[in-house]
Amino acid sequence: MLQTNLKHLLSAKDLEETVAKNENVMVCCGRMGPMCIPVYEVMDDLQGEYPRVAFRDMEFDSADATVIRKLPECRNFQGLPFTVYFKNGKVVKATSSIQNRDQITSILDTQFPAKVVAQ
Repeated sequence: MLQTNLKHLLSAKDLEETVAKNENVMVCCGRMGPMCIPVYEVMDDLQGEYPRVAFRDMEFDSADATVIRKLPECRNFQGLPFTVYFKNGKVVKATSSIQNRDQITSILDTQFPAKVVAQ
């Protein structure tokens, strides 16, 4: 299991259920390595700022992570982690390798915009 403060996806079923129950989901599929840890840390920091997003991690080397590794959007990825953004059950963005806070928030703001409440 990954040593992060994020909720862990331990199986393909966990991923399926999370994506089905949440409109906006960000999943970081990686290891406890130098390219992955900064992404987990940014995700942990952003949880309070983006309550509309379910932030999750998944261990890259688990058999169940095949569901992430085999996504068409991840087909040509070479570096870890694989980070996948789901909206209403569909992949809307996927990235690989290290991402900083600005890169991640740019994707979150584009793919999961805050809903404007009418006055």
